[in-house]
Amino acid sequence: MSRVERWPNGLTVALEERDFPGVAFQLLVPAGAVSDPEGLEGASTLLEGWLWKGAGELDARGLAQALDALGVRRSSGAGLEYTAFAASFLPEVLEEVFRLYALLLTRPRLPEEGFEAVRSVALQSLLSQEDQPARKLFSELRRRVFLSPHGRDPLGREEDLKRATPKALREDFGRRYTPRGAILAVAGGVSWERLLGALEPLALWEGEEVLYPPPILASPERFALRRPTAQVQIGLAYPDVGPEDPGFYAARLALEVLSGGMSSRLFTEVREKRGLVYAVSAFPAGVKGQGLLMAYAGTTRDRAKETLAVMLQEMERLAEGVTEEELARAKVGLRTALVMGDESIRTRASSMARDLYMLGRVRPLAEIEARVEGTTLEEVNAFLRAHPYRDPWVGLLGEVEDV
Repeated sequence: MSRVERWPNGLTVALEERDFPGVAFQLLVPAGAVSDPEGLEGASTLLEGWLWKGAGELDARGLAQALDALGVRRSSGAGLEYTAFAASFLPEVLEEVFRLYALLLTRPRLPEEGFEAVRSVALQSLLSQEDQPARKLFSELRRRVFLSPHGRDPLGREEDLKRATPKALREDFGRRYTPRGAILAVAGGVSWERLLGALEPLALWEGEEVLYPPPILASPERFALRRPTAQVQIGLAYPDVGPEDPGFYAARLALEVLSGGMSSRLFTEVREKRGLVYAVSAFPAGVKGQGLLMAYAGTTRDRAKETLAVMLQEMERLAEGVTEEELARAKVGLRTALVMGDESIRTRASSMARDLYMLGRVRPLAEIEARVEGTTLEEVNAFLRAHPYRDPWVGLLGEVEDV
């Protein structure tokens, strides 16, 4: 069972204590592409990279060496809705690890001399999309799905990255690297009392709340990005329900039927029976307040039209319902994923933080498993009749004439 507490400075802290010889945490800071300033898309990505150039008494090399000496396995990155910091380490270094991360959040150096290197890396990451056609397609697809900033790409826009200045980013850091709306989820072998003691430096963290715009969908459309690629990339997007919706588990089970393995409908109908693609899948891609289901296929130019037709057909066929056998297989698949995820405290810390962001509470694993197991065939099929997957946004990238 998780324990959750909201501090006076607005930081939400959660712990799931386990008999495990390690600790992991996930920290979500409310600085994502959605809240990037107008004209500075990519600011969150620049800030995340710039932060690691030093904090407090440590320069970039000193900070990296200090964390390495503690054996901290770490990652960080700016996303659509927030910037995430993740780390795992041994319990005996808990206090020193959080002292260093508190330095990062409250006393970053943000040195002028390190800024151009950070900008250069960000521009290279953006440019690399041109060599990743699927990534390029879904970036454009998301931009067309949302009228609100939820359609932005966390990598930003070239003109905005080039326009960014150290002064503007320091001001943005002060506005968005705030404990109000930040979430720290911890899992592993540490007590609540010891964790609170280790987090004392974060009690000094201050800032105002960051306002998030509500997600707003555009009208569905079809588009083609014409590129001289060897394969044609196909992307679909459908409005869906999020975890706050009563139909969420029915939708997740239906998605598992559609794309949950080598006996799923998409894999069977698109790849195995017709040999149309080398890759096909569907996956959730929603944001807070708006569920979204996306589907992908990569195929040859002469098979693109038939591939798209079969994908649309399989999505629409869900409204006719799933079978008892398909549902049983979907339940086993989701429960297996839960059990495998539960083995990793790093995965658990991540899911706890995500739950707190999306729902304002942490779902116990037993609750999720019971909801998956307790969802009936009638409930799934009633949901699919009421929420047919039709009229999607459709995007193609490659040597195509039309959609």
